[in-house]
Amino acid sequence: MAWNKPPLAVFVIACLYIFVGILGIAHHFPELMTSERGAIWIELIELLAIVCGASLLRGYNWGRWLTVAWLAGHVVLTAFESLPRFAFHALLCAAIAWLLFRPDSAQFFRRA
Repeated sequence: MAWNKPPLAVFVIACLYIFVGILGIAHHFPELMTSERGAIWIELIELLAIVCGASLLRGYNWGRWLTVAWLAGHVVLTAFESLPRFAFHALLCAAIAWLLFRPDSAQFFRRA
């Protein structure tokens, strides 16, 4: 079976999610080693980012929904922190959702 090449926007978002997941795991790993409270959940969330990126590259339709849901969760969490962080995450979520559900992206996820 030939690999179905994703549109550039999907490829960039997938790589960004994988990068953020790896960076997040590396950053929070010391907290996990010192058994800080909640560290395992942070690591699992970062691992989920890697799953999102990989599923986008593979063209799984559920992957784009999971990707948007992952970022929407961050929007909700930042709503309780600060307005600038909330605004940034909300705009990022809207942009990523738009890019992942455009016609060319939708066609890629249908073919896979």
